Amino acid sequence: MTTIHDASVESPCTSVCKMDERTGWCLGCMRTIDEIASWSVLDEAAKRRIGESLDVRRAQFEVAGFKAG
Repeated sequence: MTTIHDASVESPCTSVCKMDERTGWCLGCMRTIDEIASWSVLDEAAKRRIGESLDVRRAQFEVAGFKAG
C-alpha cells in the first residue's frame, strides 16, 4: 500500500523562471535559487518541507502588494 508520504514529490516548477530581487523567490514557483538548484538531490521529506512553505510565501508576496507569476 502506498501512502502520500511514500509518493515522490513533483517539482513545483511552473516554467516561469524569473527571480524576484526583493525576496529571492522565483515568481513562478516561489522557491529560492538554492532550492531550485538542489531539488533533484533532495530527499522526499525535504521536498515536502519546501512544498509546504510555498503557499505561505505566495501569500506573503501578495500581501506585500506584489504579483506572482
